[in-house]
Amino acid sequence: MVQKTQPRPRGRPRAYDRQQALAQARDAFWQAGFAATSMDDLSAATGMNRPSLYAAFGDKQRLYLELLERYTSTANQAIAVEFALKQPLARTLTRFYRYALALYLPEAGTPRGCFLTGTAVSEAAANPQVREKLLTGLSGFTRALEQRLRRARDEGEIDAQADPAALADIASAVLHSVAIRARAGDSRAALNATIKTAVGLICGDAPRRNAGRASRA
Repeated sequence: MVQKTQPRPRGRPRAYDRQQALAQARDAFWQAGFAATSMDDLSAATGMNRPSLYAAFGDKQRLYLELLERYTSTANQAIAVEFALKQPLARTLTRFYRYALALYLPEAGTPRGCFLTGTAVSEAAANPQVREKLLTGLSGFTRALEQRLRRARDEGEIDAQADPAALADIASAVLHSVAIRARAGDSRAALNATIKTAVGLICGDAPRRNAGRASRA
């Protein structure tokens, strides 16, 4: 009796680790950027063939947009947890910047900067969907900073006349500068020095000034 053989399935089986595949695809985009990363590159990075990639994630842009959304959401969650802690503003900002720096400039591996700004800025001018994701991500970071700075002002950690929105814009600008310089290969020592200076400028010495005014009065 001749046994019938089962037909071999085409392509890669559907069983795969989605989170791992997303991380691998993200790293491919992070290294080369959106335009320079082909579906073949993504296939090599994830170990999935092209039909399986299309079936799992859609085309290259859909995958990239999902990764931008995922990166921003993860960052926002981490920031929300950090900013909710009952600790001095200077410590909050220092930890925030150093967490970002560890992501931008890994101890082992190639300096990579921020995934959002490092890959989306060059695409935003010609791609409305990418531009929207970029603006949403940047605005979310700045709003979180503003809320934390507003709390610091209300609790007397910074000058009562300080503008939390303006300070948040400055704090965001420092973050973007650190990201760009990290990708460009600036040293960890130089970036940590920038962080220290920025935290000092943002926090100021309002409690000491206010205490001095009160004593003089």
